[in-house]
Amino acid sequence: MENGKKAIVIGSGIGGLAMGIRLQSLGFDTTILEKLDGPGGRAYVRRAQGFTFDMGPTVITVPHFIEELFSLERGQPNLNAPDFPSEILGEEKRVKTGVSGGPNTSKYVQIVPILPFYRIYFDDGSFFDYDGDPEHTREQVARLGEPGDLEGYERFHRDAKAIFERGFLELGYTHFGDLGTMLRVVPDLLRLDAVRTLFGFTRKYFKSPKLRQVFSFETLLVGGNPLSVPAIYAMIHFVEKTWGIHFALGGTGALVNGLVRKFQELGGQIRYTAEVAKINVQRQGGKKLAKGVTLLDGEILRGDIVVSNGDYANTYLRLIEPQYRFWNSDVVVKARKQSMSLFVIYFGFRADGSEAEKLRHHNIILGPRYEGLLEDIFQNKVLAKDFPQYLHIPTLTDPKLAPPGHHAAYTLVPVPHNGSRLDWELMGEPFAQKILGFLEKRGYLPGLRERLVYQSFVTPDYFEGTLNSYLGNAFGPEPVLIQSAFFRPHNRSEDIANLYLVGAGAQPGAGTPSVMMSAKMTARLIAEDFGVGAEESSGRPDDFVTV
Repeated sequence: MENGKKAIVIGSGIGGLAMGIRLQSLGFDTTILEKLDGPGGRAYVRRAQGFTFDMGPTVITVPHFIEELFSLERGQPNLNAPDFPSEILGEEKRVKTGVSGGPNTSKYVQIVPILPFYRIYFDDGSFFDYDGDPEHTREQVARLGEPGDLEGYERFHRDAKAIFERGFLELGYTHFGDLGTMLRVVPDLLRLDAVRTLFGFTRKYFKSPKLRQVFSFETLLVGGNPLSVPAIYAMIHFVEKTWGIHFALGGTGALVNGLVRKFQELGGQIRYTAEVAKINVQRQGGKKLAKGVTLLDGEILRGDIVVSNGDYANTYLRLIEPQYRFWNSDVVVKARKQSMSLFVIYFGFRADGSEAEKLRHHNIILGPRYEGLLEDIFQNKVLAKDFPQYLHIPTLTDPKLAPPGHHAAYTLVPVPHNGSRLDWELMGEPFAQKILGFLEKRGYLPGLRERLVYQSFVTPDYFEGTLNSYLGNAFGPEPVLIQSAFFRPHNRSEDIANLYLVGAGAQPGAGTPSVMMSAKMTARLIAEDFGVGAEESSGRPDDFVTV
């Protein structure tokens, strides 16, 4: 299937690469344009002194989404195939089977399961190993919880499962392009109690502050404040429980490289150090049409469609001239609340053999405060004295990411975006030393600073200046209720025909699986608009099986 039309994708993040693969499968001739000197966007890779660091996402879930991308062929978009075929929903496909990469995925990258999913440390030194195992989870709930919490967990498990089945399996691929689509699902969301805040939802089931944190922290990994995101995000618990947490050997960068290779095998082209300065718009027959882009060096590239995998706000505020915008005017775009940003330290250190005694591949280290700290980050926009962090040590799984006898790691701290006006040039280095000192003094990595052989860090300035992210946000618009579903930026532009969005800033939202879902949703809209590819799918499983 060849349609003779040209497509331009701005940005080579995972969403942009997934979009490019799907456009090639639809018969478009696609060029991906990337500002950086290599692929990945937020998933860019930093290499230094023999260490390999994923700069962004490290958690892989729903490996079926990846297998689906690697299975596409030119002229075979498979957009009418079930989004959740029954064979991936049964007990035999859960993480304990060790099934990660499917046969087509394995031609490009090796993906392995990670257990536990996370080790979650509390400020008093106790921890919860979240591994999806029902009995082990119940044992830990009984150990850490208060009277009644084990019964509360059973009720939470039941209700989170119902949200997962409706909100993810049935509605996950729904593009909320009009208010009617949204209104039709509101009764179900109310029935499931999925519109109250996630933290408020967990309070119904658990008395223990620790367990409330365990079952609500995950939204921080997609830019959401547990105190304000809707409880529909309780489905994350079941997404992870159903398909597990996985890791690409070689790092997420190996997955990115596999997607690049697949895209190029399908005939797509990718250009690096090719920053887009403007999306070109023409008026034609009373319509405004996207007709290509102008690069920073003045080069003009023509295209029949343009898809932006860049930051939503940056796309409209900086790449499209105001006279072509109405629904996404400056006022509307700036009024959207942006997600928090991140402070990330990348460090390499000499191993002493003790790392695996206390730490795991994925570690969540919580501080003495939870609700107050979240308010400082999201509402007060101040840099608090205490901080939570996500400590990632991939060399516990893949030693090849560091020189022999060493570990590569990063630790990530959520911080306010640049609307806070914090001076990171002044504050960055002292904050980095404070974080590394904490890891050392609290015994997570004893003697760390003496063992360091490499260290660098990024601040919200990196997200704003290098990744062109408005206010230095790390995940796009904050996923609060009034910025979810219909109220989140639409994947088809309301202002300009033939302009589309994909990735964290569009529907359904941030996170590696979500941006791959976003690419499929946008591909369906393009297929509908251009009359190419297969008939649009309902998005429902072919043979619904509860899990």
